[in-house]
Amino acid sequence: MQLSRVNTLPLTPAELGAWRGFLRAHGALVHELDLELRAAHDLSLHEYEVLLVLSEAPRERMRMSDLATAVLLSQSGLTRLVDRLVGAGSVERRRCEDDRRGLNARLTAAGRARLETARPTHLHGVRSRFLGRFDAGELHTLAGFWERVAPGATAD
Repeated sequence: MQLSRVNTLPLTPAELGAWRGFLRAHGALVHELDLELRAAHDLSLHEYEVLLVLSEAPRERMRMSDLATAVLLSQSGLTRLVDRLVGAGSVERRRCEDDRRGLNARLTAAGRARLETARPTHLHGVRSRFLGRFDAGELHTLAGFWERVAPGATAD
């Protein structure tokens, strides 16, 4: 990849503000939402996300590699996280029916109940810390920006 001189110049104050603002806002929000879920439900934000993705998957199960991609974790990071959820009775691992070498993670009834208990806390946190600071038009514009940066980012 050939870098142009423009791409290697120091960031302008506006560019630096936009980039640092994004990083700091993301980091702070994730940290606060994680602390809130841990305090109220002994559930990390990543664990919540895995339970949510599994609850939305067909038959509440998903191949481990696909789940790692869906929750933006490495294969090894997801394995450790799923180990904790299996230990808590929230998820179980099963061999893939179509490929006996692969593993599926499947949401259990206990995991579904844990997700439903934690959901109001998480949704309140997301709305009060992020969504509630924008009006409907601004949210639409913001979603358009995310799509421009990462096509498909706002898809269900």
